[in-house]
Amino acid sequence: MSFNTRRALQLALIVAATAVLSACASKPKTPPRVADTGPPPRHDTQQPRHDQVPQGPIPGSEQDFVINIGDRVYFDFDSYAIRPDAQPVLAAQAAWLSRYGSVRVRIEGNCDERGTREYNLALGARRANAIRDFLVSRGVSTTRIATISYGKERPLDGGDGEDAWARNRNGHTAIVDGAR
Repeated sequence: MSFNTRRALQLALIVAATAVLSACASKPKTPPRVADTGPPPRHDTQQPRHDQVPQGPIPGSEQDFVINIGDRVYFDFDSYAIRPDAQPVLAAQAAWLSRYGSVRVRIEGNCDERGTREYNLALGARRANAIRDFLVSRGVSTTRIATISYGKERPLDGGDGEDAWARNRNGHTAIVDGAR
């Protein structure tokens, strides 16, 4: 066998072996694509998933009271009578306070700017006491309720005119202790 023939035969064997090896080699299989459905479900109950985190204020907190119940009612001019629109708010306050028995409140009586300082302090006290009496009549203990009159000293609205005065004639229930 001549050198060239031998060389051609070696080259042919190398090409054939490469072809055989290439045919036998397998490619890694790619896994089938699956739609992304987010993180796998959690089976522990210790921590909620992000879509199960409670929304809104913590029950029993001051924020819960203000947002879900209401902390302020309004009075008519020169009056300390509980208005019909205030009764549902005060009833809800009484129910909330009954549910959270360690909470203590301060009822703040407020007036508009008309009248003397002394007159408005007395009227604010009567408004605060009217709210306290309503809550007590619904089962809230008097030991959990303090009252104070601010008269016309702490207006919500510093403006003049009936709209401002109407906002300033109010009773505010402030949580002072025991909320979450």
